[in-house]
Amino acid sequence: MSEKKLSIDAKQIPFYSWYALGLLTLIYVMNFVDRVLIYLLFSPIKKEMLFSDTQLALLGSTSFVIFYTVLGIPFGRIADKYSRRKLITFGLTVWSLFSGLTGFTHGFWQIFLCRMMVGIGEATLGPAALSMLSDYFPSRMRATVQATFSSAIAIGTGIAFFLGGWISDAFSWRHAFYFLGFPGLVLATIVFFLKEPQRGIRDTPAQIEKKDWRLLFKNVPLRYILFGYAFFAVAANSVSIWLPTFFVRTQHMNIAEIGKWIGIGTIAGGLPGTILGGWIADKFHAKRNGGRMIFSVIIALLCIPIWFIILNSTSIALQLVLISILLGFALAWLGPAAADVNDIAGPNLR
Repeated sequence: MSEKKLSIDAKQIPFYSWYALGLLTLIYVMNFVDRVLIYLLFSPIKKEMLFSDTQLALLGSTSFVIFYTVLGIPFGRIADKYSRRKLITFGLTVWSLFSGLTGFTHGFWQIFLCRMMVGIGEATLGPAALSMLSDYFPSRMRATVQATFSSAIAIGTGIAFFLGGWISDAFSWRHAFYFLGFPGLVLATIVFFLKEPQRGIRDTPAQIEKKDWRLLFKNVPLRYILFGYAFFAVAANSVSIWLPTFFVRTQHMNIAEIGKWIGIGTIAGGLPGTILGGWIADKFHAKRNGGRMIFSVIIALLCIPIWFIILNSTSIALQLVLISILLGFALAWLGPAAADVNDIAGPNLR
């Protein structure tokens, strides 16, 4: 590593880096508010529009996930070559607009289209934001910083469930989309003026030299990371998608009550779980290579008995407590995963 990079890595982190982390985290909060809000509102939407469970599943996953996943790769290439700030501004504008417009829909395909556009818009944030954060902060803090960014998942989910349930009961499910979707357009004007850090300023010369994207397919550790965390993501997202419906059908709770308790549980468990997960993973990483992945394996195994008890218990109180713990573990892998991927890929392939 050059003397310039050593001095940059060693000196105190500038205030602007923390400001950028705060702003990007806030944007990610809005990202998850708009992403998971529909899960809470499945029951009133189904009741009004007479949708089947298959249609709800298509709205909750397929309409969003296909475009979110597939477009993540080309948007990632754009983020590696062009302005990450402008890419985030574009995506935030698209997903906020169509999240709000969901409240105006009157049929399955209209909601499907809105969810599809939300997925397209949100696909821009992850690649661009994580790449920028890797240039704002040194590698030794990478899991902690990216876990702090990922804590927006717990905050955004909590807000969506808490406020979404209250707004839906006080007004209608449509108003929940109006009030929680359109405000993202204001944030889009703020992020447009965010300063981009110099690409690769926190990385070693060997990392900066990686420019051929085909190298990613030849990297064995990266292959295991992508497949392993994909399964973790499926499990974690399934919890978010179906928990509200689970409580409606098994405990006969109303939407506002479900939103309140799951919202509180998500923030109480998911927020410290995500941030501490990144911090602890960095400690594991400092002691040995692959330490972050070892940490993730441990928390994955801990999720199994907790989930089993939730599904087989009839006590609402016990279920809610365990859900908070489960969500803490289910989100603790985000920081370690992003940190390892960014370390391996380097600044030109993030």
